[in-house]
Amino acid sequence: MKQEHLRNVAIIAHVDHGKTTMVDRLLGAANVFRSNQQVEERVLDSNDQERERGITILSKNISIQYKDTKINVIDTPGHADFGGEVERVLNMADGALLIVDAYEGPKPQTRFVLSHALELGLRIVVVVNKIDRPNADPHGAVDKVFDLMVELGANDEQLDFPVVYSSAVNGYARFEPEDDNMDMIPLLDTILKEIPAPEVEVDAPVALQVCTIDHSSYEGRIGIGRLHSGAMHEKELVLVKKSDGSDYNAQVRKVYTFENLGKAEVTEAQAGDIIAVIGIEDADIGDIITDRENPVELAPIAVEEPTMAVVFEASTSPIVGREGDIVGARQLKERLMREKESNISMRIEETEDHSGVRVAGRGVLHLSVLMETMRREGFEFQVGRPQVVYKIDEHGNKLEPIEEATVDVPNDYAGKVIEVLGTAGGIMEDMVTDEAMTHLTFRIPSRGTMGLKTRVLNVSHGEAILFHHFREYGPYSGEMNGRKNGGMIAMSTGKAVAYALDTLQERGRLFVSPGDECYEGMIVGESAKEGDMVVNVEKAKSLGNQRSSTADKAIQLTPPITFTLEEALEYIEDDELVEVTPQSIRLRKRLLSAVDRRKASKK
Repeated sequence: MKQEHLRNVAIIAHVDHGKTTMVDRLLGAANVFRSNQQVEERVLDSNDQERERGITILSKNISIQYKDTKINVIDTPGHADFGGEVERVLNMADGALLIVDAYEGPKPQTRFVLSHALELGLRIVVVVNKIDRPNADPHGAVDKVFDLMVELGANDEQLDFPVVYSSAVNGYARFEPEDDNMDMIPLLDTILKEIPAPEVEVDAPVALQVCTIDHSSYEGRIGIGRLHSGAMHEKELVLVKKSDGSDYNAQVRKVYTFENLGKAEVTEAQAGDIIAVIGIEDADIGDIITDRENPVELAPIAVEEPTMAVVFEASTSPIVGREGDIVGARQLKERLMREKESNISMRIEETEDHSGVRVAGRGVLHLSVLMETMRREGFEFQVGRPQVVYKIDEHGNKLEPIEEATVDVPNDYAGKVIEVLGTAGGIMEDMVTDEAMTHLTFRIPSRGTMGLKTRVLNVSHGEAILFHHFREYGPYSGEMNGRKNGGMIAMSTGKAVAYALDTLQERGRLFVSPGDECYEGMIVGESAKEGDMVVNVEKAKSLGNQRSSTADKAIQLTPPITFTLEEALEYIEDDELVEVTPQSIRLRKRLLSAVDRRKASKK
């Protein structure tokens, strides 16, 4: 039976192609907000980091009521590092809106999510956004989408996709770019017409597969998924089937459906709807909540394995506790174990020697988002260099994660970019050149992507666009060279002085400013040569009777290099750490004492 009053639609888009703004406009067109209500822009990017970075990190569910039909909208992350979210949430949809920029066309990250949507047989509606942009080529963008879908193996029905042209920022959608419609109604009508209604068995035994886990400090774990058959009632006794084959009895305490931007508690939810259930204490991704007497079998949800891991440790810095409130190893472990409860795409476990907690994720960005969240909560901690997660095959061979890297670069810099990726272990698989740009595709080990973006931007004068995502596990490709330049290591604890920094900037690039707190073993700059050098950042000008201190005014310091969390993680070597506090990101040696470092190097 078709649930004609329901539509479940996912939104797929590359970073910055206007997906979240589009959702704002759809909410406005469906009169979700009161006429006098103050509404923030990009209402779905509710997380501070999502607003600052301009990316979607967590999948979210909202609903829009239009013409007696409830449209469940599933927001999907556009970045491959959050692919664990993508793979699961697409299971809840019957169709997808593919939003592409009228100027740029589909991009590599779009390809990643779209391939999953096509595999699941979802009906695709193409929305060509930003048609008001200068140099926009809406029909050219549609041709590129068609070519991409052919390449990804779309069937004939999927290739016969409807197209809507829009400008989300101006709040209009059109069937043709030139017509004069100025509202979002054409897009809403297309969703009702083209996205199939859920086809479900209303009278069959209840079956819900958990696709997302939420966590509430009051209610515990919240399982979110699509109700495949039957009706779910509050206080209902159910059977929970785990992905490992075990099962147990439980009671659903509360049932929620998604209404506008929030959840609404209901006594009964019908098949086809996306719902949240509370009461299944041990709920996990892929669990099937079904009838006790007549359990239903559903296909398991596969989530790709993490490919990169980092060890979190309590900070051992001499100035620990000056900027953060939470510094203890026990609190750090408890916080990460809480993260394990709700973040299924990360693998979190204590190290064998109990010195720290090993966190494995899908990439440096995935890991840095967790670190940024924790430093905002007041934590101080230190992390080592991210290491890729290796595997051993059945013949005992070592395998490592391999990524597909794509670069769009102006023709003038293509040669330099090819050289950079070649030195990082990349093998070029494809090269397409037009009048202005070159599109490169490489196969590259995950280890080679560390710091790659910075190097590519440097040689292309900031004009290249690089993306990479996990492709497969392949044979280990041997050792790789690390950073060539040595570090400037502070010899004592104290504040940096302008006079000392003025002398040091001639020998390399600085990471600190006058007045910054430094300590023995802290990396305060990068040397122009190989090998570390121990430096004195506290050295002041010795003043004789004839000298005046005003002579220091002639000192001109180059602004220091400041690192983001991702840049710091990619910069450090195996014997170095990143110290993370609510106010600072510092680089340091694992062994702070120069004597200890010399002894370690001789072993």
